[in-house]
Amino acid sequence: MSLVRTLRLATRFSLREMRGGLSGFMIFLACIALGVAAIGGVNSLARAITSGVANEGQVLLGGDIRFELVHREATPEERTFLESYGAIASSAKMRSMARLPDGSDQTLVEVKAIDGLYPLYGALDTSPQLDHEALFSARNGVHGAAAPALLFERLALEPGARLKLGNTEFELRAVIETEPDLVSDGFGFAPRLMISLDGLRVSGLMQPGSLVEHAYKLRLPAATGEAGIQALAAQAREAFPEAGWSIRSRANAAPALSSNITRFSQFLTLVGLTALVVGGVGVANAVRAYLDGKRGVIATLKSLGASSGLVFTVYLVQIMIIAALGIAAGLVIAVAVPFFAGAALATVLPVPTEAAIYPGALAIAALFGLLVTLAFALLPLGRARAVPATALFREMGFEARGLPAPAYLAATLAISAFLAGLAVWYSTDRLLAALFVGATIVTFIVLRLVGMLVQALARRSPRVRSTALRLAIGNIHRPGALTPSVVLALGLGLTLLVALALIDGNLRRQIAGNLPERAPNFFFVDIQNTEVDSFAELVQAEAGDGKLIRVPMLRGRIMEFNGVDVQKIDVPPEGRWVLRGDRGITYAKNIPENSTLAEGDWWAPDHAGEPLVSFAAEEGRELGLKLGDTITVNVLGRNITARIANFRNVEWESLAINFVMVFSPNTFAGAPHAWLATLTTPDTSAQDEARILNAVTRAFPTVTTVRVKDALDIVNRLVGQLATAIRGAAAVALIASVLVLSGALAAGNRARIHDAVVLKTLGATRRTLMTAFSLEYGLIGLSTAAFALAAGGAAAWYVLSQIMGLPAIFMPEIALSTILIALVLTVGFGLIGTWRVLGHKAAPVLRNL
Repeated sequence: MSLVRTLRLATRFSLREMRGGLSGFMIFLACIALGVAAIGGVNSLARAITSGVANEGQVLLGGDIRFELVHREATPEERTFLESYGAIASSAKMRSMARLPDGSDQTLVEVKAIDGLYPLYGALDTSPQLDHEALFSARNGVHGAAAPALLFERLALEPGARLKLGNTEFELRAVIETEPDLVSDGFGFAPRLMISLDGLRVSGLMQPGSLVEHAYKLRLPAATGEAGIQALAAQAREAFPEAGWSIRSRANAAPALSSNITRFSQFLTLVGLTALVVGGVGVANAVRAYLDGKRGVIATLKSLGASSGLVFTVYLVQIMIIAALGIAAGLVIAVAVPFFAGAALATVLPVPTEAAIYPGALAIAALFGLLVTLAFALLPLGRARAVPATALFREMGFEARGLPAPAYLAATLAISAFLAGLAVWYSTDRLLAALFVGATIVTFIVLRLVGMLVQALARRSPRVRSTALRLAIGNIHRPGALTPSVVLALGLGLTLLVALALIDGNLRRQIAGNLPERAPNFFFVDIQNTEVDSFAELVQAEAGDGKLIRVPMLRGRIMEFNGVDVQKIDVPPEGRWVLRGDRGITYAKNIPENSTLAEGDWWAPDHAGEPLVSFAAEEGRELGLKLGDTITVNVLGRNITARIANFRNVEWESLAINFVMVFSPNTFAGAPHAWLATLTTPDTSAQDEARILNAVTRAFPTVTTVRVKDALDIVNRLVGQLATAIRGAAAVALIASVLVLSGALAAGNRARIHDAVVLKTLGATRRTLMTAFSLEYGLIGLSTAAFALAAGGAAAWYVLSQIMGLPAIFMPEIALSTILIALVLTVGFGLIGTWRVLGHKAAPVLRNL
């Protein structure tokens, strides 16, 4: 029979046989739909956000192209060059302290100073709505300001109130409702305070070396495309090679946000794929149970001359039709996600979302669903193909033993390998994806071994006197036992849940407990050279025995490695943050605290030769640097090249003063700069911290003070939001585990009915049987929970200690909750299914024995 004729005939048989409905395949459909919806929905939402950012690039960036400088304003020549291409809106951004005129309260603010052309695109919405002149001009010698509601709430102010910034008073004239280019300015630890550039200049905050970011945003002719914008960027770099400006176009308005969304969505995609793989176990159970119910039909077809290939094709077509329905249902949900989730995210993520149908995201989700179905359906179908008709008539159930033909094994392995390769190829961080996929495969294999081990232990356990416990142990290792399916399905979901919960718990413990204990109480920024000694005297007088550390600080942008432009170097993802934007840099005679030499030698205190630099060891390895390499850094509009003299091990988690690059003192001789300081005061109360903060702000109004606890509270909230999303993804995997567990119970119902009827006929009571089944499910659940604790704990330890460089501890509360979840799921669902089984009449079953 030709392949086409076989397929045509198999399709006809399949459609006729499916007229009876999809009974027994509801869990199959739910597993596939859930995984496809998770993958397709996450990727569709990510593309909706990135598309929204791209389509609103002009508004989010504040122009068609943006040039940014640190520490200095553009020179007249640079500004003339930029003005020759279009209108320029100038702005400056820095952190500072805003305080009440009477000095009774203060808070950290993100100051943004703008000119009269702001914004070139979009609109600044305020309440009341005022134009630039009314908002920011000087009235009776007092400049105006605007701020979001958060600042008004923090200082208990109303519009019309005044506050001091630097040495000058400002009048708060309006509440900012919408700031069009807020996202492109990056993440802020404090509320915005918007003033005019003239107001910033009279405030006294712009001192030599002050950490001020100057931005110049251009509005180009409407016909200018992306190629023209990139040509302008290239001309700017060529005309001013030592300008050191960061250039960004409207196509890349918020690079950090877009990168983080992509990375996070890919992580959730991998978690969704895990849920889909867990659901694949449900597919295998459903196929096996379905073929068990069709054993008579299969026997009849074979007795009438149907070939094994035809039988296989008939049921493969049926499985694929049902899988297509599940995939379609998942895609419908995925299509809806950007429309519903986009509106919900509007209050959390201030970026537009382009709600639409994204075929690429849906196609990859459908492909994953199809591959998982094939990978898990081929083996039970292959076993059915190999069973002779006589065996099907004789056997009570479909319990084919052994492996199917090598062709089915090879096909399953090939599909599984393709699925794993596709998951890795689809991710931008392929190392993380490969680790994730590899861990899933290893966990899958180990869970199969754990199931076999549990059965082996049950088989070799000593005989017990309790009838119920003896029945439970026997059920664990008998032929056709639920043990392998339950351990595999529940184990994957619980392992993922334990790992994510331990990572989240350890991060929160670090942020809320360990970090504040080791971290300084305050960071002080923009301490001027003329003030650094008097500042130190004041702090020591207010803080008593507190430890004050002060270092010079500049900002620099890495331009070249060994004379090669860093933009032309392929840098691994984990090291790209070092090259993104400007970095804080310093110089020192001696090795900084919290650092130890990893390689090379430190320079002499009086070194006067070529500029040398000490680089952070881990970051240096990620960038492929070695001793003797040269690094070119742009500082204050000058390119300075230094040779790597040594690498340092840096304790970033201490939150002390640390820098990726520390230069020899002669490198920046004579360069204007400010100072950075930290104050550590153990066992200091909140009242004492408030007193120190108030004293510093009163005496040095241009010094920016950052209270570390406030910053950690913000980070903790962000971690909490991320953890919520991650837990949601893990819950999808756990739901898939529950569905698979239900499917496994349904697949074993036939054998359970037989066992229950025989035991009841021999005198077993319903109570005895329920106790036996409860013990069976409980023992399997405990075994699975024990593995999940070990595997999830190991995974969490690796991520925390080896990737994040943080200490990891085991949390007993996580262990307890995992065991409870395992027991509730296994015992609860087991008893729900068993109660119906125990209600079967004995006569119909006994007649068929």
